[in-house]
Amino acid sequence: MLSIWWDNLALNALALVLAVALDRLLPEPPSRVHPVVWMGRAVAILQRWVPGSPVAAFVYGCAIVAAVVGISSALAWLVVTALMWAGPLAYVAGGAVVLRTTFTVRGLSAAASETRRALEEDRIDEARASLRSLVSRDATSLSAALVAASAIESVAENTTDSYVGPWLAFALLGVPGAMAYRAVNTLDSMIGYRGRYEYLGKAAARLDDAVNLVPARVSALLLLAAGAMGRLPVSRAWRTVRRDGSRTASPNAGVTISAMAGLLGTRLEKPGYYCIGEGMSEPEPSDIGKAIRIAERAALLALVLVFGLLAARHVITG
Repeated sequence: MLSIWWDNLALNALALVLAVALDRLLPEPPSRVHPVVWMGRAVAILQRWVPGSPVAAFVYGCAIVAAVVGISSALAWLVVTALMWAGPLAYVAGGAVVLRTTFTVRGLSAAASETRRALEEDRIDEARASLRSLVSRDATSLSAALVAASAIESVAENTTDSYVGPWLAFALLGVPGAMAYRAVNTLDSMIGYRGRYEYLGKAAARLDDAVNLVPARVSALLLLAAGAMGRLPVSRAWRTVRRDGSRTASPNAGVTISAMAGLLGTRLEKPGYYCIGEGMSEPEPSDIGKAIRIAERAALLALVLVFGLLAARHVITG
């Protein structure tokens, strides 16, 4: 019975549709019951002790990754298994609630819109402050154009992390797969950077790069398709991807950022790190709104793709 429901196309499709509806209509679940918050707290506790030796720090970092990803996906599997035994309605409703915690379309759009409104009203300090929910860079001295660029870059890059990646993981591995993806992404965001956590977070950073190799490029193609729907210059965007897609330190971020830069005709720059779309105009607040619309059209296209993958999984396993 469990395998029949696991491979049931209608039930999985309904769970995804309901999860997307919950994301659009309701705020994020409270922190006390949010699985991603629990992941973050677990990582925060585990990272308090950083071995002094680079080798020991790397090994410990690998153990953290294995523990957080393994436990998160195992708990999700247990929950989904219990929901399957409870019946199809419980599987759809409960699965949607859990799945919804692994992604957000509304949250990304809302955060970028807050930055756009602040810039349009010349509230530059508030616009800089609003970037905290979008990027980790220091925004205290950014110009209005660089604030707009940061917001646009985040919208583009996070099409992968915020929803395309989790949805693809769900299509292939169900809710446990989506939860495992979110665990990898959370680990990378917390310890996968240079500095104190150089060796502790190396495994998390490399795993995140590997996991997102395909989703990032799928996201870039979806952005280009969304641009075509809006009659934007897709050929220019494709040229920008080919020219600038590898300019970021991340092997994945550049492809989506350059796709968005080409579609909008704007230069997206992180001073001292990269400049994508060189020779194009500086971004304006209205470009943030355009980027949001492109990303949301890409989300709709991603849903169509995921439904197709669910159908393919149903055929293969059936």
